[in-house]
Amino acid sequence: MIRIAHISDVHLGPLPPVKASEMNSKRLVGYNSWMFRRRGIHDPAITAEIVRDIKAARPDHLMVTGDLVNIALKREFINGASWLQHAGSPEWISFVPGNHDAYVPVAWEDGLGLWGDYMTGDLAVPGARPTDSVAMAFPYVRQRRNIALIGVTTGIPTRPGRATGTLGPAQLEALASTLSNLRQRGFFRLLMIHHPPLPGLAKQRKALTDAAELAGILQDEGCDLVVHGHNHTAMRHKLASRHGTVHVIGVPSASSNGARNTEPSAWNEYTIRRVSGQWQCTVNTRVWQAAQRAFVPQTSYSLEP
Repeated sequence: MIRIAHISDVHLGPLPPVKASEMNSKRLVGYNSWMFRRRGIHDPAITAEIVRDIKAARPDHLMVTGDLVNIALKREFINGASWLQHAGSPEWISFVPGNHDAYVPVAWEDGLGLWGDYMTGDLAVPGARPTDSVAMAFPYVRQRRNIALIGVTTGIPTRPGRATGTLGPAQLEALASTLSNLRQRGFFRLLMIHHPPLPGLAKQRKALTDAAELAGILQDEGCDLVVHGHNHTAMRHKLASRHGTVHVIGVPSASSNGARNTEPSAWNEYTIRRVSGQWQCTVNTRVWQAAQRAFVPQTSYSLEP
């Protein structure tokens, strides 16, 4: 048995001081969004409490599926590195980038490269290669007992007003062969992605541009579980594949206080075990209760094969 926690869309706040030289049209849009809306939703106290709550539960691993920062300031990446180090070691935390982590182009060594240890695999992935935004090989795969954690990146810089993501042909091709190989080797395959992976699960301006291609791969090769964030809402979908049901589960923002009709912060814990040759997975959700200033149990359910 192994227990794996999942959070997404941390959106660390408050924003560090912004220099005029750092501002461009995209960052200006994001800065105004933060000042007039987002800072009233993303609460650093909740961010701290969700980490405390997860640590108290003592899962075997933690997945963070993107959007650790807001407008990709260099200081935000430094703060993000400190947050990750406080939350846990690279061996205990697996991270994949989201669109806010690639909000605008930032030099690797000043940006996502500071979090590189949390995005490295320990199993070989033929065809994995860096992307335009991430100077590390994606997909990456981490083996935790008989679980394969597969990380992909969808974060790409986009024009103002858009929050789309893209995997790209190389990453899709490598992912397809990786899912096939891991299935043949008997692993439980758990895919980590920031954007919702299926067509129609996000508005067009925020969607994964190659979601149809990814859905086709999932139908052909199967995948036991796909976890994502991005929409800041709890989501649960299923996709039929040639190798069983693909379960797709999203979580709200890890820092949301529930203001402005948003969903309050929540995190999922997946308990995965193999019984009589079959995989079993139970999902337990804990949600932020403002009145109690704490995370409390919300739902528990099992994923059918």
